Amino acid sequence: MSEPTALSLIPPAVVLTLAIWLRRPILSLIIGALVGLLLYRPGEVLPQFAAISLNVMADDTIGWLILVCGSFGALIALLVRTGGAMAFGRNALKLAKGPRSSLLMTFLLGIVIFVDDYLNALTVGSTMKRVTDKFNVSREMLAYVVDSTAAPVCVLVPLSTWAVFFGGLLVDNGVAPPGQAIAVYMQAIPYMLYAWLAIVVVVLVIAGVIPTVGPMKKAQQMAAKGAPALKQVDLDEVQTSDEYAVKAMEEEFANADRQGKLHNFLVPIILLVAFTVYFDIDVWLGLLATLAVTLPYYAVQRLMPLAEMMEQMIDGFKSMLPAIGTVIAAFVFKDVCDKLMLPQYVIESLSPFMTANLLPAVVFIAMALLAFATGSSWGIFAVSIPIVMPLAQSVGADIPLVIGALLSASSFGSQACFYSDSTVLAAQGSGCNLVSHGLTQLPYALFAAVLAVIGFLLLA
Repeated sequence: MSEPTALSLIPPAVVLTLAIWLRRPILSLIIGALVGLLLYRPGEVLPQFAAISLNVMADDTIGWLILVCGSFGALIALLVRTGGAMAFGRNALKLAKGPRSSLLMTFLLGIVIFVDDYLNALTVGSTMKRVTDKFNVSREMLAYVVDSTAAPVCVLVPLSTWAVFFGGLLVDNGVAPPGQAIAVYMQAIPYMLYAWLAIVVVVLVIAGVIPTVGPMKKAQQMAAKGAPALKQVDLDEVQTSDEYAVKAMEEEFANADRQGKLHNFLVPIILLVAFTVYFDIDVWLGLLATLAVTLPYYAVQRLMPLAEMMEQMIDGFKSMLPAIGTVIAAFVFKDVCDKLMLPQYVIESLSPFMTANLLPAVVFIAMALLAFATGSSWGIFAVSIPIVMPLAQSVGADIPLVIGALLSASSFGSQACFYSDSTVLAAQGSGCNLVSHGLTQLPYALFAAVLAVIGFLLLA
């Protein structure tokens, strides 16, 4: 395919339809990728799929993600087995007096763990689900709060993986001078409207100012009737990979030390944040350093033999395989969409409307749709910035405002897309069905997105 056409919209439509219908995100992404390859080169579907899959698996980002997610699972398994996570839950219950206060605690913990959205989504959900279960809060609501404090918070903090990555892209594309990446990034923070609004909306939902609607209302009603949150997924009939992970995590809690100490939870978490910041926001190095200290720390207390620690870590790594598989499938799908020139088609279709006043809103809408369709919040920014920024300079648009619109679109895609890495990990950490999480939070994400569009129009 040498020219971008409307045919490039078919694979995302197939994926979204199948994800909602089948509730099998990995299968939906693979089918969507195969449909895309049929449109791209009908006679070379399998060779193309094999080549793209190998390229994805050889990608540094995927290797990093496998190691980070798996190691998070290993660390979480240790926190659970030693009783540290349970001890945190017991202490949190002393402060949480009801559903709203438990969700507010979840929100505040999400704000504190601002370094990385992966770190946030996995840690906060796994930590707080026992507390919110106590007050019959649905896992869908917990996952929504967790997801709303993952990418939307990280994108607003200049000491985060998002700032480091996007700042580097600004320098690479000549938008920021060398050494000034974070300074230019910080100029755009006030204009990252979706991220700000997503945080405000989730607070208003927690406070009850914004009511629960649609699927979220139904999920909350089920939980309020006293049915334990875990029974919203039939654990005796494991139907999907994310439900399997929920069951595995519950088995870990069943084997946890009931007399666990709070410091066995707090020390590793504090070390994780501290080491990650120390190593220039490198989550992988932060995890390695944390595990290097945590294992001897537990061994000195004789909490369990070293061989058992290793077994727990392996089990924890395996519990993250559904999340890893989904993200790998999403990367494959994203590469297929690139071959079909989906980003170029959307941008070219909207280019007639790009004036200085309309550009920020149009950029946000176009990039948000792309990020939502492909599940690639960082990848879309990398593809679009070389196209959008020269256009912004040529029409005399406000550069920080346009950067804010691009990053707003990225954070929207990260939160709203059913199969984005952040959404997958928020559901995984919260013990919630992935598609249920996507459906229940979508109305609130769209509401914040609409407000963001209005804001960009007013600011421009």
